[in-house]
This record gives sequence, C-alpha cells and structure tokens, in this order.
Amino acid sequence: MNPILTAWNRAAAQEALDPMLACCGSRRWATEMIALRPFESVDQLIEAADIAWSKTSEPDWLEAFACHPRIGERGPANTESRAASWSRQEQSSTESANAGVLVAIANGNAAYEKQFGFTYIVSATGKSANEMLAILNRRLENDRATELLEAAGQQWQITQIRLGKWAST
Repeated sequence: MNPILTAWNRAAAQEALDPMLACCGSRRWATEMIALRPFESVDQLIEAADIAWSKTSEPDWLEAFACHPRIGERGPANTESRAASWSRQEQSSTESANAGVLVAIANGNAAYEKQFGFTYIVSATGKSANEMLAILNRRLENDRATELLEAAGQQWQITQIRLGKWAST
C-alpha cells in the first residue's frame, strides 16, 4: 500500500484536510474526500475524487479558483505552501516568456476577471506562456455559463495532477 495514503487514512480530519486543500481549494470537495476514506490505492483515491467533484457546484468551484494565483503571477517565491510550490511548477513556462506575452496575459487576466468575475483557470502543466495566452483569448469569447464549466473542467484537471503529485511524494 502507498505510504502516503496509509498515513493520510490514519490522520485526524483536520490534519488530513491540508493536503486535500492543496490539491483543490474547495472545502466541500476536501471534506468529502476525508469522509470517503480510507483508500487502498491511488486509483481508489482518484475514483473517490471524481465522486467528490461531482457533488460540487458553482460556489465550490469559485472557492477553488480563488486559491490560484493569476497566470503569470505565481505568488511570492517565499510562500512555502504545497499549493504555492505546485503553482510555481505548473506555471514555470512563464518565467522564460518575453515581456510582451506577459503583458498580454496580465491584460487578458484583467479582462477575463471583469467579464466573468473569477480568476482565469487553466491547467498550465506542459503549456507554454503563448499557449496559455491563446487559450485565454479563445475563452474570452465564451459566455459566463460556458466559461464557468470550462474553468471547472480545468480546475478538475489541476486537481487530478496535484493528487498524483501528492500521493507520490
């Protein structure tokens, strides 16, 4: 059995909450994950995460979105939280992006937030800054209902990636 899961299965609820919130900032989702314990494998964890995610709705998604720094703004480098560290890794391609792309992303972030009322969420892992900018520009064409669902889907991808990272540390 996975030693991370073994320890997490045995942890008190409050202690078990922190790694789940690092994977997804929705308290409802994280609390549901704790309630679904124990898990014997990472596959079971991922299956349960799908079930817990299916019980979430707009307020939960917005709560999760709010835990992410804007694309291109990875947050303070001295922030040592697991979520902040993962965010820096996920957005690492912006470190080498040219200034024009970063300005365009910043402007796009502002337009996005004004239009939709929440932070632009994209699963940044493996994407260049130019790709994230192109996705942002495409998604600015969406209506709010469509965009909310797309953003929730991106949040779910991020959560799955982070669960995998957490369970393998």
